[in-house]
Amino acid sequence: MSDNLVFLPLGGTGEIGMNLNLYGYKGRWLMVDCGITFEQQHNSLRPSIQMADPQFIVSRNQLLDGLIITHAHEDHIGAVPYLWAQLRCPIYTTPFTATVLRRKFASLDKPLPNELIEVPPDHIGRIGEFDVRWLQLTHSTPETCALHIQAGSYSVLHTADWKSDARPVVGTAWAPNSWQALARQAVDAVVCDSTNATKPGRSATEGEVAEGLLRVISPLNGKVVVACFASNIARMQSVLQLAHATGRRVGLLGRSLENMYRNALANSLLQPDFRPIDPRHLEYLPAHEILALATGSQGEVGAALHKLGTDIHRHLSVGEGDTVVFSAKTIPGNEEAVARSIALLRGRGVTVIHADESELLLHASGHPCADDLSDLYRVLRPKLAVPVHGEPEHMQANARIARAAGVQQALKGQNGDLFYLAPIPGVRKRWAHTGRLEWLEREEKLVSVVQQLV
Repeated sequence: MSDNLVFLPLGGTGEIGMNLNLYGYKGRWLMVDCGITFEQQHNSLRPSIQMADPQFIVSRNQLLDGLIITHAHEDHIGAVPYLWAQLRCPIYTTPFTATVLRRKFASLDKPLPNELIEVPPDHIGRIGEFDVRWLQLTHSTPETCALHIQAGSYSVLHTADWKSDARPVVGTAWAPNSWQALARQAVDAVVCDSTNATKPGRSATEGEVAEGLLRVISPLNGKVVVACFASNIARMQSVLQLAHATGRRVGLLGRSLENMYRNALANSLLQPDFRPIDPRHLEYLPAHEILALATGSQGEVGAALHKLGTDIHRHLSVGEGDTVVFSAKTIPGNEEAVARSIALLRGRGVTVIHADESELLLHASGHPCADDLSDLYRVLRPKLAVPVHGEPEHMQANARIARAAGVQQALKGQNGDLFYLAPIPGVRKRWAHTGRLEWLEREEKLVSVVQQLV
């Protein structure tokens, strides 16, 4: 395989989450992303932290040229503090994601990697056998980048997570011109996000979500709480702006929100005219001036929203006349937890508006729908498509879209399969060991929970 450009996923293919990908050429390897997934245990209120077993590359870490983190979501970055000591390679990422990563290492009391290299979007650099260009695109967290990886005369575009958003609120708008320029370089393969491939049309923009939130919140008189994903800095900016427009003050409820706010502020990603107040001051304001941004949109026990539902939050209480807006979709598997959270709030007399049920647009996915995928394939005209980041039905839909858009071949597989990208496409099934590791917090160690052997 040394003269072939190959792709080897150890996590994130055939599933959503826990992304860990490898590209190989001339005996050297480049890792892209190193994330976690959360598994709810029946006998525990807290989900366990699980990640892909990196045994294959750990046993070859002298051949690993580097690790690139495409963006700051947990399913792409979360395993780095737990696994880096075994990898011991340079880490490359954009400034915002590097800030998030430093804070994660510090919070876990783990030594920071010596080689944490910040690269700006659109940077071009060489990592061992690989020439890499970071291509900024739009997603639900800032400075997300696709990677154009060249090895010898071959090239592949690794999209990571992306969407086509002309109104992203924070960051650079979707720019198809950059993809048209890439198409002129003849891309051999596209390894592409499949999360929303089964959904028709195009993904909504963050600008449209901001308008929907404004229409919902403007006529309200009581306290308002908006629940969203902490990493969505654009949603945070939208809430700060609409608070200014409606005469309200924003307080951030939840440690992860506070951390992400500081990370965004450190990288000048938020407009300086809008700032939250200390959440301790919220209860001193009249109800019609209160707007809180809270964690817990997935029904997490112990998150700010759960504490509001059980009336144990130290800075705010909600009840009759108040409104909670879920500005987030319910992730599959979290339906029961979200329903419990909603029931607690409604039991206190709170009006609950959920994005999944609202006629107004209150949440936008960070992933491409069918027409977005078709647009990308038609512009790039790759010889090969490899759907990843999805369950089998999502990847099958992505493959159908690619072929309908004129892509000659689409290869589907799972974690542990070796994909030959160039010069001759193909797949060797179950080529590498895969599995899952779980972090035992009390014992501070990793243990194997699922193994797949070849």
